[in-house]
Amino acid sequence: MKRSPHLRGLFALAVVALSLYVALTVPVQLGLDLRGGTQIVLETRPTTAADAGAEATDRTVEVLRGRIDALGVAEPTIARSGDDRIVVELPGVQDPRRAADVIGRTARLTFHQVLGPATAADRAAGPSPERPHEQVTADETGRFLRLQTAALTGKDVDKAAARFDPHSGAGWHVTVDFKGAGGQEWARLTGEAACRAPGDPGRRVAVVLDGRIISSPQVDPSVGCRSGIGGGATLITGSFDDEEARELALLINGGALPVPVETVEQRTVGPTLGARAIAASAWAAAIGTALTSLFIVAVYRVVGALAVLALACYGLVSYAALAALGATLTLPGLAGFVLAIGMAVDANVLVFERAREEYVARHRPTPRSSLTAGFRGAFSAIADSNVTTLIAAALLFFLASGPVRGFGVTLGIGVLASMFSALVVTRVLAEHAVARPGLRRRPRLTGIAHTGFVRARLDRSGPHLMRHPRRWLAVSAAALVLAGSGIVVRGLDLGVEFTGGRLVEYSTTAPVDPDRTRAALAEAGFPRAVVQSSGDRQFTVRTPGLGEARAAALTDAVTGLGVGAERIRDEAVGPSLGKELRRGAVIALAVALGAQLVYLAARFRWLLGSSAVAALAHDVVILVGVFAWLGKPVDGVFLAALLTVIGYSVNDSVVVFDRIRELGRRARGKPFARVADQALLQTLPRTVNTGTGAAFILTALAVLGGDTLRDFALALLVGLAVGTYSSMFTATPLAVELHRRTGKERRT
Repeated sequence: MKRSPHLRGLFALAVVALSLYVALTVPVQLGLDLRGGTQIVLETRPTTAADAGAEATDRTVEVLRGRIDALGVAEPTIARSGDDRIVVELPGVQDPRRAADVIGRTARLTFHQVLGPATAADRAAGPSPERPHEQVTADETGRFLRLQTAALTGKDVDKAAARFDPHSGAGWHVTVDFKGAGGQEWARLTGEAACRAPGDPGRRVAVVLDGRIISSPQVDPSVGCRSGIGGGATLITGSFDDEEARELALLINGGALPVPVETVEQRTVGPTLGARAIAASAWAAAIGTALTSLFIVAVYRVVGALAVLALACYGLVSYAALAALGATLTLPGLAGFVLAIGMAVDANVLVFERAREEYVARHRPTPRSSLTAGFRGAFSAIADSNVTTLIAAALLFFLASGPVRGFGVTLGIGVLASMFSALVVTRVLAEHAVARPGLRRRPRLTGIAHTGFVRARLDRSGPHLMRHPRRWLAVSAAALVLAGSGIVVRGLDLGVEFTGGRLVEYSTTAPVDPDRTRAALAEAGFPRAVVQSSGDRQFTVRTPGLGEARAAALTDAVTGLGVGAERIRDEAVGPSLGKELRRGAVIALAVALGAQLVYLAARFRWLLGSSAVAALAHDVVILVGVFAWLGKPVDGVFLAALLTVIGYSVNDSVVVFDRIRELGRRARGKPFARVADQALLQTLPRTVNTGTGAAFILTALAVLGGDTLRDFALALLVGLAVGTYSSMFTATPLAVELHRRTGKERRT
């Protein structure tokens, strides 16, 4: 046992040294919202049951990878998401129109013999049993032709290349080399066409891409009947420019997609927006952490200063873990990283406040023995409270997607790193420091050998907070009614993630009047556009789903305002994906409530577990209601904040209920209301100090974090205030009332 502090110190040193090595050698990958670029989510649309499933999607991924590599995008990312979705990330691509068109086209290339011109009756009849191997398609000039069934497909092509020939008059064209039996079939096809007289439509061979004739040249008169064009190669000519010829060659070389795909989501973030977000978050982290550190040192003195050093180790370990796991750091993830700094304070505060209690309760103790007892006594509350936050982080990872999922990863890593920071690093440093002779002679400098300001005030006043629990419940009920009325009266301003549609954010060189902008867009043909200011010189436009042409017209209308508008963000979500995300959000909340209830019931009992879950449901309704009254968007980032608030709310309730459980074991037969009252008073210093430390971080994030993070930080600040209140004056009074109504007043 005597060697355990040394082993603990060696373990802490090894982890910190390894983290430093990883941080210096392995960079963290930044998400597109931080470095700029385009993300496209494709969904496969199989036409047959055999093409459905993950295997067809994997084949599609491989074809798309070849196309994207040919585009020349630096460090692209393409991955399957589920059985039928593919996520493509293209760093640095600011105009996704061409990229989306190239990677999303089916690219089914076929070669047909032309049978002759199509009559109006042929076009109206379509495929028929009498002519099952024919199809009617318009050529390059708009004339409709009857085509024989495909003789060759893109699978018969070996390679294709774009060429320019200024001498023959062909201009830009694509050379196609066939492979294997494809060369023989091409010779047969052109040989049969050569049997027709020059000028006869039947002497033409049609090259069809995705059901559209892109070239239908006549076979050269020099080609003899039945001999055909040998050599296994040909030219595809047409009115191509250089970009169209290269794109066609790219599609042919990439191959046909095994199944059709549809773009269901598209996001574009400008590099300047990402750079500003990183700078703003860095400033918020630096200033928020500095203020929190000063507060901790002022309250807890020497051990507080050592806790600040441990927080620095926490930041290093968290960053190294993200790098080692290959996690992508997104904007919400960066916010989660900053938020976890505030949460890391909680474990230290729990230990220090427990050590102060031990110092006051014992007779002539030493700071070191009090500190050791503090770590031992606080471990249960630290473990339970962090597990509840880990549950929220796990739900974000498994039930959410995109940036919100990244937030869950960084939050989970942050929680684990904070436990290591408080229970290992802080303990090693603090136990070593308080054992020094200088601090043994001046125990008050340690920050442990006194009661603290909040506890001293409570000891003098001796309030009985649970004397009238129904009054607190009435206040909570009134807050619920007020928030709920906001949801009913104002409604929820759901973001495009949940409704489908398009959201475009612009940065301007001069302030913009939203009403003038709204009127100008309505006059330009966008009467349903919702215009909102997102900063002094930034605004967003949200509309129902727009194609690329209409989106370009929207940008033209904004440019016409004369404010030097620049598009810095562009998000498009299909209606089917929006419906799915809405359903996923409801499921995430329901599963979060259920998971918290099961865990709390297992760790405590149903009475306390039900009270805690009821309190966090109260917090959810109030937070959503506040955003409804303020007209703030309820989007994916808000969902991340909401699930974080759930974890924080239960975290607070767990600390109080853990103390109720402990006191109940010591004083069996004591009225439950008195036990709850005593537990509240004993944990109140921790609640005040932890809340203050987290508020510094969140306030810095709200003020300095930029427009993108402002609503996120606001949601967390509201959740912090409501969660702190509800853990004391909703969950605890409700537990007292339930205990009284179930006739268990004498049992604790």
